[in-house]
Amino acid sequence: MDDDLEIKGPGYDPIADEFATYEDYLDSQINSTDVYYLEDVELARQLVELGIRGNGEVIRREEFEQRKEASEQARQARLNKKPKKLASQGKHVEEFPLLQALKDREEAVRNGKLTTIIFIRDKNSKGQEVSGYIDYGHRLKTESMEPYFDRKKRLMPRPSDLSFYNWETQMSTSNPTPNFQVIADNEAGLLFKNKRDRKVINVDPRAKPGDNSTRTELETAEYLQVVVYDHVTRRRS
Repeated sequence: MDDDLEIKGPGYDPIADEFATYEDYLDSQINSTDVYYLEDVELARQLVELGIRGNGEVIRREEFEQRKEASEQARQARLNKKPKKLASQGKHVEEFPLLQALKDREEAVRNGKLTTIIFIRDKNSKGQEVSGYIDYGHRLKTESMEPYFDRKKRLMPRPSDLSFYNWETQMSTSNPTPNFQVIADNEAGLLFKNKRDRKVINVDPRAKPGDNSTRTELETAEYLQVVVYDHVTRRRS
């Protein structure tokens, strides 16, 4: 199996690449006995999606679509032989701790050796205190990061990030990404599960961050608080 994954190349996703549609994925969890007793394929699919039928943990439609998109981006990247220029290349950001931390990690995050979550707490353009957890790898894939390194834009958490909270309006959101699953309402607090190696990152400052993970709080005057969580994914030899 590992040899086959190597042949497929970095970025290969066995679910996103094997199944053309979400319905195909659900169908793979349905057996002939299910169809015989239920007599309705659509009902069988709904039961699989709800986790009542099927084998193991079933991913949601939204996550499937995100993984399809990420898989296609990875495929296009493999087809493009020319090395992609780093967004931070040639940028002098030594005096800006967060930008320097992002620059130091960009190449490793892009090539999949590292996954990084950025916690930022600060005031938005309306003067409201907001905080959130950002999947750095997802941001690198979904938007140009060069304006941030040029300091034309300021990195801030959004409602579409892994987790977001507006302390004034009390608006709270959480979203899975191709790299992480959000585990909320847990006794341990907010947790993020890495989708590649299934390891959990604990962002509680009083607890250890988890296997192969580190927590680094940055000293910076740019934000009220910045914490960087790095997770090294173990690759089988």
